[in-house]
Parts: sequence; C-alpha cells; structure tokens
Amino acid sequence: MTNNVAEKINRLRKSKGFSQDDMAEKLHISQSAYARIENGESHSWAAHIEKLSEILEIKPEDFLTDETNNLEQENTDQKGGMAFQFVGTIHTINSYSDKLIEQYEERIKDLKEENQKLKEENIFLKSK
Repeated sequence: MTNNVAEKINRLRKSKGFSQDDMAEKLHISQSAYARIENGESHSWAAHIEKLSEILEIKPEDFLTDETNNLEQENTDQKGGMAFQFVGTIHTINSYSDKLIEQYEERIKDLKEENQKLKEENIFLKSK
C-alpha cells in the first residue's frame, strides 16, 4: 500500500508541475526525505498527509484509494466481491490510521521532552 501511495504522490506532483525540491520545501523537509516518501522507503507521508492534500488538491482519504479499485468494484459480481473489497479497503485505512496515530504520538512525546528541556534551561538561566 505504501508503494501505491508513493506512486500516487509522485504522479500528482508531476501533474502539478512540482519538482521534488518544490515539494520538500512546501513540506519543510529535506529533498532526500521527500524522495524516500516517493520511493516508498518511508511512511512519513502519513505525518504530512494534510499538507500533501492541500498541495496536491485532493482529500486525505484519496491517498488510500486506488483508481483501479473503483474499476474493479464496478466489474465485480454482486455475490459479495464488492463487500470483500470494501472491507479490505476499510482494513487498509484503519491500518494507516493506526500508523499515523503512532507517528503523532511519537512526535508528541518528542515535543514534550523538548519542552521539558527548555523549561529546565529557562529555570537555569533565570537562576543566574
């Protein structure tokens, strides 16, 4: 699924005429970090999903859908195939939601630690 997202980001970026450098600048990350997103080597796109959505002018959930799935669903017989694909899509979305939550929780933890260090430094500087 990450490769599907990476391919979609790559395709949309090119269709908008942006370079990888342009995207990295807009996301406030390095070009190499952005390249890893497009190469499918990083899941960090999930941490930038809102900004990517804004830049590429699509809804966040559209990163997790595949245009070919829509065609497959139209061609699937009515004996439960669509229901199975729908459940699979929901499972995939839930899986990526869990990964996104984990990344946000890790970032919150890092920010709390940084905040604590700054408070301690502030107290130290005030005591001088």
